[in-house]
Amino acid sequence: MRLKLLVKTTCHYLKMASAPKKPKLSTASTSSDETKQTIEDFIKKIHVKREETAESISKFKFIKKRLRIISQSQLVPESCEGIVYWMSRDSRVQDNWALLFAQQLALKNEVPLHVCFCLVAKYLDASIRQFHFLLKGLEKVAADCKKLNISFHLLEGSGADVLPQWVIDHSIGAVVCDFNPLRVPLSWLEGLKKKLQNDVPLIQVDAHNIIPCWVTSDKQEYSARTIRNKINSKLEEYLTEFPPVIKHPYTSKFEPEPIDWNEAIESREADKSVGPIEWAKPGYDEAMKMLKSFLDVRLKIFASKRNDPMQDALSNLSPWLHFGQISAQRVALCVQEYKTKFTESVNAFLEEAIVRRELADNFCFYCEHYDSIKGASSWAQKTLDDHRKDKRTYIYSLEELSKSLTHDDLWNSAQLQLVKEGKMHGFLRMYWCKKILEWTPSPEDALKYAIYLNDHYSMDGRDPNGYVGCMWSICGIHDQGWAERAVFGKIRFMNYDGCKRKFDVNAFVARYGGKVHKYVPKK
Repeated sequence: MRLKLLVKTTCHYLKMASAPKKPKLSTASTSSDETKQTIEDFIKKIHVKREETAESISKFKFIKKRLRIISQSQLVPESCEGIVYWMSRDSRVQDNWALLFAQQLALKNEVPLHVCFCLVAKYLDASIRQFHFLLKGLEKVAADCKKLNISFHLLEGSGADVLPQWVIDHSIGAVVCDFNPLRVPLSWLEGLKKKLQNDVPLIQVDAHNIIPCWVTSDKQEYSARTIRNKINSKLEEYLTEFPPVIKHPYTSKFEPEPIDWNEAIESREADKSVGPIEWAKPGYDEAMKMLKSFLDVRLKIFASKRNDPMQDALSNLSPWLHFGQISAQRVALCVQEYKTKFTESVNAFLEEAIVRRELADNFCFYCEHYDSIKGASSWAQKTLDDHRKDKRTYIYSLEELSKSLTHDDLWNSAQLQLVKEGKMHGFLRMYWCKKILEWTPSPEDALKYAIYLNDHYSMDGRDPNGYVGCMWSICGIHDQGWAERAVFGKIRFMNYDGCKRKFDVNAFVARYGGKVHKYVPKK
């Protein structure tokens, strides 16, 4: 009897461990035939790089530390009739270490490969805007899988609820999943671990970070300063080219259930009034268009102009990165090719796209209270508590904030940008968040409101970057104490005049139409 193995040497390495009339952002879409051909050539060139890297994942030296075995079982059972990749955070086919490892396992065991996405009815405070982007992106993933003889399945319910029986019904020999440090996805993983058959291995692969979160550090890092060298010292090993996901040679004995994609969107329990955005279209190809335009047009001014909301200097890739429709590793590989040409911009971008981004995952993975005042450092908790009863000149409700009804036309314009475009310029997001601390009755209210607004309207809400951004602004996470003042205590302060020194505030207000609303004190 042949014993089917995961990967021969794996076990030795592992321990459980409604858009504005004129979009102001660069758009990925274009109608020019010449430009379309350029994009197609760009995408093709990258695929050629994959094929030059290795014929397939079977011919590639996979870094075992990218994965951790969650289950006690480490051997694929003899009865295996397929391997499944439980896709969640990383909704793409190529440049996906989790899917690549699942294919390696399926090829080694000579069985079909399946991809399952488990769709919940409601996810935190996501609106229909985010579900639309997610599901339209998954529709493209399903089409790509079909071309590669990989079965794609959309299952209704969480992975913990629906995968255990699905695995039994189809004699699946191993489940490979991607990595998400947030509380709800971690609870799904834990639920699946408890319900999964004892002889079916459950393997997690960090396909979102360049350096796997558990490899970078085994503890919560204090700041970018303490994690930077831990990441940069490992980039030579981990920032590699990807091999291709190939056409799978083993065909499933059963067909996936048909998927009504529009019905899947409409049936979500989400706010339907917050509709899809116009400037960003879902899917890998659209992400590559935006990446190409960043490399060609905006990267050269990124270092000098990225903090000016009136300049089009950002990558604008955050929706695709959040939903995993493009790999941060692919973006980094493309950007670093320009290092000799735009050294300062490349260094600045990689600091944000790798160090700061992976610092956010580190915080959420190792800090249980990543979205609570309890998650702040002791100095920050003390200073916020010391100033809890300070008089607030303005106090706004969540509804007033949501509708941009404050006395501050810049803040209102930033909120309007968020509502209309599903995105807010990074510099303004800091100002926006700090003003919520200043204008709400308590730090707890401020954090709750900021997280809700970000999660509900932003395409990249419900994300470690979003939680850390709110926690940095309100709770001083990854920051230090500053001069003490009312309400803020020692938390870093930002104001309107400071913004005026950074960029043309009047022009930004004119662009988004925020008005000054007379403040009426609450009785």
